[in-house]
Amino acid sequence: MHEVKLSSKNQIVIPREVRSALRVKAGDKMVIVTRGDTVIMLRKPKRYSKATAGMAKGIYPSDYLRTERESWQ
Repeated sequence: MHEVKLSSKNQIVIPREVRSALRVKAGDKMVIVTRGDTVIMLRKPKRYSKATAGMAKGIYPSDYLRTERESWQ
């Protein structure tokens, strides 16, 4: 955990350890997600399709799509 201070210009300095963990450097773009009073900071992927590929793997049973498609007929 790292403590940061909000400047008068509403900016923060991201600690070196966090920058290293996220593999970001000056000029890189970040994505900020808010969930209630929680903030999640992520390195912006170069390609969202590559970054999200396989995220849903294992969520649905292997025959889920076949079963769904059969129910439509």
